[in-house]
Amino acid sequence: MSRPQAPPGEYPFTRGIYPDMYRRRLWTMRQYAGFGTAEESNRRYRYLLSQGTTGLSVAFDLPTQMGLDSDHPMALGEVGRVGVAISSLADMERLFYEIPLGRVSTSMTINATAAILLAYYALVAERQGADRRKLAGTVQNDILKEYVARGTYIYPPRAAMRIVTDSFAWAGVEMPEWNTISISGYHIREAGSTAVQELAFTFANAIAYVEAALSAGLPIDSFAPRLSFFFNAHNDFLEEIAKFRAARRIYATLMRERFGARDPRSLMLRFHVQTAGSTLTAQQPDVNIVRTAFQALAAVLGGCQSLHTNSRDEALGLPTEDSARIALRTQQIIAHETGIVNTADPAGGSQCIEALTDSLEQGVHEILREIEGTGGTLRAIETGWIQARIQNSAYDYQRAVESGERIVVGVNRFAQTAAATPVFRVDPTLERAQVERLREVRASRSAVEVTRRLDSLEQAARGNTNLMPAILDAAAAYATVAEISDTLRRVFGEFTQS
Repeated sequence: MSRPQAPPGEYPFTRGIYPDMYRRRLWTMRQYAGFGTAEESNRRYRYLLSQGTTGLSVAFDLPTQMGLDSDHPMALGEVGRVGVAISSLADMERLFYEIPLGRVSTSMTINATAAILLAYYALVAERQGADRRKLAGTVQNDILKEYVARGTYIYPPRAAMRIVTDSFAWAGVEMPEWNTISISGYHIREAGSTAVQELAFTFANAIAYVEAALSAGLPIDSFAPRLSFFFNAHNDFLEEIAKFRAARRIYATLMRERFGARDPRSLMLRFHVQTAGSTLTAQQPDVNIVRTAFQALAAVLGGCQSLHTNSRDEALGLPTEDSARIALRTQQIIAHETGIVNTADPAGGSQCIEALTDSLEQGVHEILREIEGTGGTLRAIETGWIQARIQNSAYDYQRAVESGERIVVGVNRFAQTAAATPVFRVDPTLERAQVERLREVRASRSAVEVTRRLDSLEQAARGNTNLMPAILDAAAAYATVAEISDTLRRVFGEFTQS
């Protein structure tokens, strides 16, 4: 028998964090985008805004994510490929040209270099005349999941945690409306975890961030209201709805009972959802529209605060404008045609949903106890304990697909000869243009001033002062992503998986 549920908007928020949910305000409709140069991505953002997106979501290329400038030898062939190339404040200025940051909510998927990109963003907004204290958005800044699921880390975990908590402390005063982290289960699920593992490993990371912030002297209610989360919407429709409901209950209980949070905002799990990229198939790509629609519907029934819907052609390449528009229209149909937004928790009370919610919650707590038994999250990451469990789950899933036990429509069942699908290609000349502009930035700035400010950053890193003011100072002088990252590399070193 499932436990009695408090109404939406009341602790532990199983049924939603607001009493009226979408009857009061729809979720933010984001479309993740970024490719080539800042100018190219700016055009796509303005197009998406014209089509009805209510928030921007920025994808950065691998060199930017890894703290490399666009002209680094290791960046060759990767500049602007999986996201936009940002090497300095000048690129960020072009990225948001004629986009009023004081009126737009922006999410930035960046981790190891998150503090640098946050500094660039704040500077661009101020130069537009916006009040830094009123800027709305999120920087992913979730470095722990990089060690277990993605790999775009730079520094060892404990040094990286310092950068994260320094951004918490700085933004809590300077950008109080900004979400300073988006603790991500999405990439954990994309790497092959189960739904229970997605929640458990995400909350294990959350515990580590909270503990690190508390150890740095930050009161729990000074930063917890700005913590946010990022989850995956996968294929098991009912399980996914229950997963989001269980997540809210687990988080609220954790924050109140384990960490003593008292501000109601500290107990509310606010989360973004992206539909599952790993479920998209190169075979019969139009079928991905259907997959995405059901996954998005599960996210909305589960009560997300913002949502990105993947495009049909993303198993083949970056989405075309037509595909991105269809993905956005999917959200708009759910919002304006299905009627489910007229009820705060449409799935609540279903025996199946409530039983799944309870089961997921129990499974998450079992894994969290195991992680505590290994010595905590950082220890579980350093020893590869978490990574091994994700890899085992991924193997089990792939074996089930290959044996036919798990059906993937158009792949191992109902396959057919595929017609050619138009694929978006990044113009290779954009890389050369990006490199040339970077060199112009270096030639036009004050090299003496950049060196002075980078030296100040190095001194801060060797001491105990907050790093964000020094990063912001260097960024304002047009120090590049690599120059700032390399300064920190000299102090912290680099992490390599054993």
